Amino acid sequence: MSDTMQDTLLDAILMHVPFDGWTETSFRAALDDTGIDPVVARSFLPRGAADLAVAYHRRGDALMLERIANGELSEMRFRDKVAYAVRARLDVIEDKEVVRRGATLSSLPMHAADGAKLIWGTADAIWTALGDTSEDVNWYTKRATLSGVYSSTVLYWLGDDSPDHQATWAFLDRRIEDVMRFEKAKAQVRGNPLLSKLLAGPTALFSHVRAPQAARDVPGTTQPRT
Repeated sequence: MSDTMQDTLLDAILMHVPFDGWTETSFRAALDDTGIDPVVARSFLPRGAADLAVAYHRRGDALMLERIANGELSEMRFRDKVAYAVRARLDVIEDKEVVRRGATLSSLPMHAADGAKLIWGTADAIWTALGDTSEDVNWYTKRATLSGVYSSTVLYWLGDDSPDHQATWAFLDRRIEDVMRFEKAKAQVRGNPLLSKLLAGPTALFSHVRAPQAARDVPGTTQPRT
């Protein structure tokens, strides 16, 4: 299916999702609205609305990356850059109910893996856009940590009715502060002669972990040190 056809269906289904969710009902309504042949659509979107939900999330990531690229981040502290990126991701969302319905979809066992992969993809997109060059186990820990920050912030944001979502941004700042404290604790452990010796074994094991070299959604590998 061409990107244009998928975008056409995605734009059409967004009018129905707040009422009927990412469901077969919404997908059929989008087909009726656009006049796209159902057989053609099914051949490229076999899961119907679920596949469009994935496309919707990825569209949001692309819009976020545009905002990051056009933002004035050079003078920001790194923690503020991360906060800016997460806020940008939420700011591109025009209808909370569409996201709420997506969260409901992702909570279903058959779609849970998709949901986790999409959140990981958002975290990876942010770290990559902010210039992360890690190639070891830190590649994974950074994305895992940010995935937790992002997903918890989204859930808070969905229930936030404060002016301009100020409560959400305060919540986000607290989560990032928690991460900063954790990173500081890690640095203190590495700098402590006794603790660093106690953790020498696990540290040596993790030193073999490498980030994916091509596709970002494949597991990393362990490689012998040269």
